[in-house]
Amino acid sequence: MIKKLIIAIVVLALTTSCVSKKLYTELEDKFAELKKENRKLQDESEDCVKSKNQLDLDYATLKSELEKTKTDRDKLANDYKTASNNLKTLQSSYTALEKNSDDALASNMNKNRDLLAQLETKEKALAAEQARLDKLKGDLNQSSQRLAELEQMMSAKDAAMKKLKETLSKALNSFEGKGLTVQQKNGKVYVSMENKLLFNSGSWAVGAEGRSAVVEVGKVLGDNPDISVLIEGHTDDDAYGGSGPIADNWDLSTKRATVIVNILAENKKVNKQNLTAAGRSQYAPLMPNTSAEGKAKNRRIEIILTPKLDEISKMLNEL
Repeated sequence: MIKKLIIAIVVLALTTSCVSKKLYTELEDKFAELKKENRKLQDESEDCVKSKNQLDLDYATLKSELEKTKTDRDKLANDYKTASNNLKTLQSSYTALEKNSDDALASNMNKNRDLLAQLETKEKALAAEQARLDKLKGDLNQSSQRLAELEQMMSAKDAAMKKLKETLSKALNSFEGKGLTVQQKNGKVYVSMENKLLFNSGSWAVGAEGRSAVVEVGKVLGDNPDISVLIEGHTDDDAYGGSGPIADNWDLSTKRATVIVNILAENKKVNKQNLTAAGRSQYAPLMPNTSAEGKAKNRRIEIILTPKLDEISKMLNEL
């Protein structure tokens, strides 16, 4: 709904000779919301990594507590064995004394009662520790299983992104050396296209060769409908010198990102709900804007492909 509203505002802006301050302000607000949503997704990804690290710490703590409980259980078992041996000795003494004195017999019987009570207490304590140990084992096994499932799921996501990167590299091989790169980092795949492949200076109209590259990306996305796609427009720090509906580099970068989204959306297999356009202006450079080469590298479109982490987030919440 937000993207449709932005597209409607941009179309309205293009069909009028100038943009009112109110429309401009609304466009800025919508852009800020989209930027906030993008940051939120990045924070969620970082929270997933932090939660996994916390699980590792909890696992180590449970394991340490299990070892301590085993030691306590062994000590109770030794105490139990010692008490049992003492009981046997007292029972033997009881048999001998029974022949000599009723008083001695009564005394030994009292001692035996005390020892039997102590032995019963030790048995109950040992049973309680064994029950606690069994519970700890169950909790540890359950946590280990969940952790293994989480690691397997994250590994599968990484493998899927690696395969996606390889597919994109193969599909875009003909554009190698023309300002297009495909990289995998931080669990995401980045397709970067320099403006020399896509746009003329100050323009947001995509050339034929650039359109072909974007169409190829759209074909891959059509076969991977569960991938979230963020299209970012970037400029150098030269002030925008054109005229018409574009006010500055913010507008230009956003318009270029929106144009790329529209080309991707032409593919009927692409899930439009997964597409997000964002303008970064000159504020996320790859290189310093102190040379022509640096400025050329910074004028680009980045298509960032991110696996959906809903299942991982749900599993973390259940732990």
